[in-house]
Amino acid sequence: MRAPLWRRVALNTAGIAVFLVSAFPVFWMISTAFKPNGEIFSSTPHPLPEHPTLKQFSSVVDGGIAGVSFWDYFVNSAVVAIATVAISGLIALLAATAVARFRFRFRTIFLIMLLVVQMIPCEALVIPLFVDLKRMDLLNSLVGLIAVYVGFALPFGIWMLRGFVAAVPRELEEAAALDGAGPLRIFFRVLLPLVAPGLVATSVFSFITAWNEFVFAFTFLKDQDKATLPIMLQFFFGRSGNDWGPIMAASTLLTLPVVAFFLLVQRRMVSGLVAGAVKG
Repeated sequence: MRAPLWRRVALNTAGIAVFLVSAFPVFWMISTAFKPNGEIFSSTPHPLPEHPTLKQFSSVVDGGIAGVSFWDYFVNSAVVAIATVAISGLIALLAATAVARFRFRFRTIFLIMLLVVQMIPCEALVIPLFVDLKRMDLLNSLVGLIAVYVGFALPFGIWMLRGFVAAVPRELEEAAALDGAGPLRIFFRVLLPLVAPGLVATSVFSFITAWNEFVFAFTFLKDQDKATLPIMLQFFFGRSGNDWGPIMAASTLLTLPVVAFFLLVQRRMVSGLVAGAVKG
């Protein structure tokens, strides 16, 4: 039975309103990135730039922020984000499979701890992690930063993938085993394709977390040639004022890889691939 017309209109209107409120800051950021300084600091701001310019982007890309090229920051961020996605995705999938398919001691406690860990504020762990990384000689290292990001991505990834693995009927794995497939072949040829939507969803979360994170990167990385893109943004903030044009241009460039990554994997973010795979 279809919902009444007034209800559908109200829901659509509310959805459009939420979208506009959410999209306006992004729209203003992109618009400001193409404005010259005169329009940015004008007393009568306009939604769209009257004289569009790429000067703000040029000052970010070619300016040599803090003596380091923009592309060095970009490469560092890409390495950290991609490594975090790959490592956390693999470990989370293996752990989720173990939790969903096997019964072992302290299994329930382990699942509860996954939730408890996510309740701890990240800021409360800065000092302990700083001490640990210093002891392991991983301070001021991209490897140490990747290890921290993987640790924060794993609880969410394991908990989310556990539901996807549990939704895969055991009959599929049993049928593959009867056909002579071994454990590894069952995992890669049967389970992995069906859990791919969940793996993609967790990878998006891991990528965004690693790409946008600032506090840990700013605390653990000392050398500018190892810094990531969020750290680059701070150089446009000063005591005498903020350079809003380059800030918005750099923020726009910082957003593009996230959008590109989402568009790349969004086709896999569907559910119900298992529905109808087994009769009865």
